[in-house]
Amino acid sequence: MSAAPEYGYDPPEYDPPRSTIGPHTVEDWLELDPAPDGSTIELIMGHLFVTPTPSLGHQRLSRRIERLVEDALATAGRTDLEVLATVNIEISSTIRTALIPDVVVLSDGRNGVFAPAEDLSLVVEIWSPGNTLAERETKAASYALAGVPFFWALDQPSKLNPLRLTAHRLENGLYKAENTLETEGPQTITAAPVPITLDLADLVR
Repeated sequence: MSAAPEYGYDPPEYDPPRSTIGPHTVEDWLELDPAPDGSTIELIMGHLFVTPTPSLGHQRLSRRIERLVEDALATAGRTDLEVLATVNIEISSTIRTALIPDVVVLSDGRNGVFAPAEDLSLVVEIWSPGNTLAERETKAASYALAGVPFFWALDQPSKLNPLRLTAHRLENGLYKAENTLETEGPQTITAAPVPITLDLADLVR
């Protein structure tokens, strides 16, 4: 098995060529009307990307992750944090990037239509087979650039691969895999705002 990738940019040196940045701004993105079919529209380097409505399996995984993290925060007494799904997140106005992660842990009590990246403690992305490697790397690197401390990548199961959860911790501008879960049974994730014990079997039952 290949090692888990390290995602991220070195923020002080990251200055993308302006020719690669599209015409749309974060303000343009925020003014968009919701898609009538429930699809998601994200802004990456000034370009709009549309993702189809998540499958039922994707939505189940999202809700179960949300509940498990919520329970762990409550047990730890972290009333300063809350767990939400599909929140508009402004990553950077400079590189015109705004994303909608599957699940986030962020500072409790914010109102409005979006949250700034500095409010985030954890981002969870549930990868579908249709998510390209370039898309995965770009999103993960964007969260690293924004300074989000923890990033989880959850690969949905397929005929060839089992369900896999990789939890990353941000170190020197890079996400480094700290916990990788591929087998059933209770396991503790330390790359998180509080240690979280979960069983992959609970995510797919």
